Amino acid sequence: MTTPRLTPEQAQHFARIALGHVGREYPNNVDHALAEPADARTPSQLHPIFYGSYDWHSCVHSYWMLARLLRRFPDFAAASDIRTLFDMQFVPEKVAAERAYFARPTARGFKRPYGWAWLLKLATELALHPDDRWSRNLGPLADIIAQRFRDFLPLAHYPVRVGTHFNTAFGLRMAADYAGITRDEALATLLRETGLRWYGDDSDCPAWGEPSGDDFQSSALIEAECMRRLLPPDAFPPWFDRFLPRLVEKQPATLFKPATVTDRTDGKIAHLDGLNLSRAWCWRSLGDALPAGDPRRVAAHEAAREHLAAGLPHITGHYMGEHWLASFAVLALDDEN
Repeated sequence: MTTPRLTPEQAQHFARIALGHVGREYPNNVDHALAEPADARTPSQLHPIFYGSYDWHSCVHSYWMLARLLRRFPDFAAASDIRTLFDMQFVPEKVAAERAYFARPTARGFKRPYGWAWLLKLATELALHPDDRWSRNLGPLADIIAQRFRDFLPLAHYPVRVGTHFNTAFGLRMAADYAGITRDEALATLLRETGLRWYGDDSDCPAWGEPSGDDFQSSALIEAECMRRLLPPDAFPPWFDRFLPRLVEKQPATLFKPATVTDRTDGKIAHLDGLNLSRAWCWRSLGDALPAGDPRRVAAHEAAREHLAAGLPHITGHYMGEHWLASFAVLALDDEN
């Protein structure tokens, strides 16, 4: 039995959630360094496109989700509203303002690497749309972010293995899709070589630190998903065999047990709903990569279903989760990721 896949009904539900908050400016957790008094500005003044959804990165990946749902279900009920939104937001002058923000000396590390990853994932998705206006308009901002990766990765001697925004495996994983869609072989090579440098020798992952109290990613599983995406098809299986050698025994056990969420009004604790969804994404993707008949494929898909069942009922209910969780539900449910 495989994991559930995205349905039109779910797409409509998720789209309405995102349409309700990508333009909601407050509450807002602004990640903004002030160099002078004039830098004290509102979210929409700082970011004319990505000012909603509580924070910049969540707004970016909510736009990604809307773009993905529109491409997958071009005639669904929310399609007209999404097109209207994109026509209003993905225009050269607003993209130029977003681009200018990254030129600020204080913005060198702004949203590194999580926001960078999602911006390139959004650019990747828009490039797949039949109408290329939105993609062309966003292109200059994507160029800036791609260059950020080129500049940063050679300096990053060590990976970051946490289960939050700073995880470097997630950054490589999403950037690889952009390198693919743009046919940027130099960037693809840099991403692959960085992944091998950081993770190539990893073996027998204990996952003993999972989950911690505010994880929304599995540091173990996103590393595996990163390497699945970066490595050639014949190179990934031996790496994966070494990395999780006891997967058929459902070990490490902590990776197979959905996280418990005790307070969904607490933004950090609510991250754990995202952990369940992001684990479901990784387990489904890793299971799909294993050969038919491999007992590990069955174990991976079973874990994906269990984590989905734990996470999907909690997409809405409180804004601390509602402003971002649907994007990870789409990752978990859509086999195009």
